[in-house]
Amino acid sequence: MGLDQAAIESLRAMILASGTGQLAVGDLRSCEVAGQTWSGNPAHLRSVSAALQRAAQGLEDYLVVRAPDGQPVAKMRVDYASQHDTGVFSQLVTMSPLQGLGIATMLIGAGELRVRDRGLAFAALGVEDDNPRARRLYQRLGYQAAGRQHASWEIEDDDGVRWMYETTLTILRKHL
Repeated sequence: MGLDQAAIESLRAMILASGTGQLAVGDLRSCEVAGQTWSGNPAHLRSVSAALQRAAQGLEDYLVVRAPDGQPVAKMRVDYASQHDTGVFSQLVTMSPLQGLGIATMLIGAGELRVRDRGLAFAALGVEDDNPRARRLYQRLGYQAAGRQHASWEIEDDDGVRWMYETTLTILRKHL
C-alpha cells in the first residue's frame, strides 16, 4: 500500500502543472496507519493510532490530504481538548518529495475550518527552532509567536530501540 516513486513523481508533476485542486482532505482511517511509514517511526505510528482512538471519542480529528487515487500524502492531528477555545495542530507532515507544493497549506486550511466549525476561536501549533521552513509557512498563514514550551515524545529506531526525544517548541497561535 502507498505510492511508489513513479506515482509520487507523477503526482508532483500534476500539482506543479495544475495545483492541488485534484487532492482531497479527509479523515485518516485506522486501517491506513500502518501505511504511513513515510511520516514517522514506529513509536510515532503508535501515537497516531492513539490519536485515532481519541478521534473516535470526538476529542480530536486526524486529517489527511489524499492523492487522486485515495492514498494519503500529508497528515495532521487536530486536538480540541487540550487547550481552552483552541484547536491544537500537531504531527503535521507532508511526504518529502511533495513538500513545498501547497499541500500543507491546504491541510492547515481544512484544520482551521474544523476548528471554526466547533466554535473555537483559535488554532495553535508548535514548531521546533531547527525547522525554519515550517515556521515561515505558519507565519505566512497568519500564525504569531505566543510563547515557548518544552515537549517530549518517544522515538524508536529501526532496531526497536526507544528513547525520549526532548525539545523546545515555539508556540504559534492564530485567531480564526
